[in-house]
Formats: sequence, structure tokens, C-alpha cells
Amino acid sequence: MSQASPSLLHKLWSSVEFKLVLAWLVVVVATAFFDSNHTYLTDPMGSSELIIRNTVLLGFFALGSAIIIISGGIDLSSGSVIALSATVFGSLLILLDPNGFRDGALSRTAVVFAMAGTIVVGAMIGTLHAWLITRIGLPPFIATLATLVGLRSFGRGLAPTITTGGKSQIDFPERMLRDSLKDVTTISIVFVVFALILWFLMSRTVTGRHLHAMGGNEQAAKLSGIRTDRLKWLAYVLGSVSASIVGIISFADVGSAKPDIMARGYELNAIAASVIGGCSLQGGIGTIPGTILGCLFLRTVIDAVNKVVGSGADVYEGMIVGIVVVLAVTFSQRGQQAIKTRYFNNAIGWFTIPVLSLLAGLLMLLFFGKQSWYTPAHAVVVGVLVAVTLAARGVWEITSDKKNS
Repeated sequence: MSQASPSLLHKLWSSVEFKLVLAWLVVVVATAFFDSNHTYLTDPMGSSELIIRNTVLLGFFALGSAIIIISGGIDLSSGSVIALSATVFGSLLILLDPNGFRDGALSRTAVVFAMAGTIVVGAMIGTLHAWLITRIGLPPFIATLATLVGLRSFGRGLAPTITTGGKSQIDFPERMLRDSLKDVTTISIVFVVFALILWFLMSRTVTGRHLHAMGGNEQAAKLSGIRTDRLKWLAYVLGSVSASIVGIISFADVGSAKPDIMARGYELNAIAASVIGGCSLQGGIGTIPGTILGCLFLRTVIDAVNKVVGSGADVYEGMIVGIVVVLAVTFSQRGQQAIKTRYFNNAIGWFTIPVLSLLAGLLMLLFFGKQSWYTPAHAVVVGVLVAVTLAARGVWEITSDKKNS
């Protein structure tokens, strides 16, 4: 018994999912403390609903992105697929029931067929990606970079062609349908079902094992008789279909399809959530539960910044995502190696110390500058403490290297 307990703790600590749960709890507690309004304590239901909604919306296409990453690929077009899918969904509603669209009383048949048509468009985009990669021979980065630009441009051309008066956006006409499509409970149930299907595919089927194997070593997978082209097609279709689902929900959530600005940068959030959840960009490694927790953690961090900073916090979202990804990859995936790695034992490391110290001080200013207790001295103190800490680490690394040599 005395040996089983440490073994269990070791297994938990080596799990990315367990570390993400702990990190998430730390973020929640820290936000409850630093938020001057203490929103998590005064309005826990409202805060939970907002985080769940954002997590689910990110989770749909992040799961698709995770499968692509596990299979050894990458998809940069998720945001553009979402924008195009929302535009396609609105366009199909106009074509299938023009009178109902104009009067705000869409028929159920038109809605169902418009949804099905949008999902089919997503599958077609995934098929295009797979063809460009497997037949044309383009690297996944280039193939999806092309559609990142091209699909959004196509959506921008489609909207004024379909709408009356050539408007650049398509407005959602029916309030009742909007409310039902963006209802948190409804989309959460759909997401859970979708996640369970993908979890079963990746964890309990031969296809899932083959996707992992292909991501780990595609050449070895081919020599083993695995049909890698079909697997790539499946992965990219799942990625695009999941983004199409988000396009439908986003159309209802926002109330309009604006292909020029809708879902810009979302593809980076999907990749970030997958990486935070334990997916390796080299392929072959990753889980569905880990990706979901990565989405929850990322959205909670972003929500925490909104709570602490207040108005204008969205300006810092990209910076926060970048910092979180670096920290997550460094400490979650590299584990104990991250502690032993030498960071500041050469000239590059020592030149980086003032950069990191300045960044820490500026972050203190940006995130807490509006708090009543903040003074410029706080930013200076934080910057100095970071500089001293990193310099001490550098001295320790150099001393250790000399002892070992």
C-alpha cells in the first residue's frame, strides 16, 4: 500500500489533464481575489454560463483541430471556415425560404436543409484540404494558409450577391430560432455528444489508433499497410465540419454573418487550446479530454483578464494566448525536463533577462493599472524581482555546469 500511493500520485502529476485542472483552479481563485467586483463570488451562475458558452464554441472546432494535429497535420483555416459557413447558412436560408426569411418566420424544413447544406460545405472544404495535401503534394501549412485567405474572400463575395441591396453582411431574421440555436444548454448537450463521438473514435477504434500512428511516423504507418490518404481525409473533414457547426451557432449568437471580420484569429485559439491540452505539434500525441480542458483553461484565463482589466481587455487577448501557450508547452508537456533545462547559461539567455523583466513590469501595468491599489512602484518592483530571480537562476545554471564539467 505504501508503494501504491506514490505511484498513483506520480501518474496523476504526469497527466496533462491533472495539471490543467490544478492550473484552472489556480486561475479561478486568483481571479476571485484580484477582481475588484468579485464577480465569481457575487454572480457564480452568470460567470459559469459565460465561460461554458465560450468554452463550448471554442471546443467544437478545437477538437477538430486537435484530431488534425494528432494525425500530423495543421489547419490554419478554421476561422475562415466559420465565417464562410455562417454566410453559407444565411444564404441557404434566403434561397430555401425567401418569404420566411424576409418576414422573420422561417420554416423548419428550410432550417434543417440549410444546416445540412452548411455541414456538407464543411465536408467539401475538408476534402479540398485533403486533396491539396495528398494529391497535389502541398504541405498542410501552405494548403490551409491558402484557404485561410481564399475562403474568407469567397464569403465576402457571396454575401452581397445573395442579400438584397448588396449588403456585406447577412442578418439573422428570426429571434426565436436565434435563441434556440445559441441556448447554452442546447449547444452544451450537442457539444458533449460530439466530444463523446470523437473520444470514442480516437480512443476505442482502430481508426483512432491509426491516426495516432500516422501522426507519430507517417512513413512507418504506410509501411504497416495503413491507408494514410484516407485518414488525412477523415481528419481534415472532421476539422472543417466542426468549424461549420460553430459557423451556424455563431451566426445565431452574433445575429449576423460578417465574413470580413467574423472569427478572425480563431484558428490560432484552436491550435493554442489543442497544444495547451497536450497535443504535440509534431503529431501522434494528444487526447480529446485534454483538448476540452485546454479550451476551458484558455477561456477561463481570457475571462479572468476581462474581469481584472475591465474595459478594453480584448486588446490583450492575443498576448495572453501567446503567453499561456509558451508556459503550457514548457511546463506541461516537457514535465521535469523543463526544470532541468538550461535557460540562461549563455549570452542569449542573459540578454533575454532584461526583456522578460521589462515584459513582466509592463504586464503588471496593463493588467492592474486601473486598480485602486496600483501605483507605478508595483510595476517597477515586479520587474526588478523577475530580473533578480532570473539572474539567480542563470548564476545557478552556470555554477552547476562548471561543477559537472
